[in-house]
Amino acid sequence: MIRKLQAVALDCADPVRLAEFYAELLGGRVVADPDDSDWIEVHGFEGTKLAFQRVDGYQAPQWPGQEHPQQIHLDFDVDDLEGEEKRALALGATVLERTDQVQEANWRVYADPAGHPFCLCEH
Repeated sequence: MIRKLQAVALDCADPVRLAEFYAELLGGRVVADPDDSDWIEVHGFEGTKLAFQRVDGYQAPQWPGQEHPQQIHLDFDVDDLEGEEKRALALGATVLERTDQVQEANWRVYADPAGHPFCLCEH
């Protein structure tokens, strides 16, 4: 029987840069194996750790298009949607959709620096 989800791994061209983005976003720390620069993890925040692996020829997902499907996205609970959006943008995220401004919703969709969609969800 599976005990727990060990990590969520995201493909990217630059695992160090993406790990640094998520470490800052989540208040975690980057953990690197000096013998394997193609796999970087972020630890030290509440929840399952994130990992980032280098992929040659990486192509960022397109949202909401399906030519390069997103395949996975991350949802993060926040208490202050406006404040956390400002912080995420300062770290290098981009807005894909302010969903709460176009429909009755409590989330907004962003892309991380490698193009992976993620949501900030106010609860």
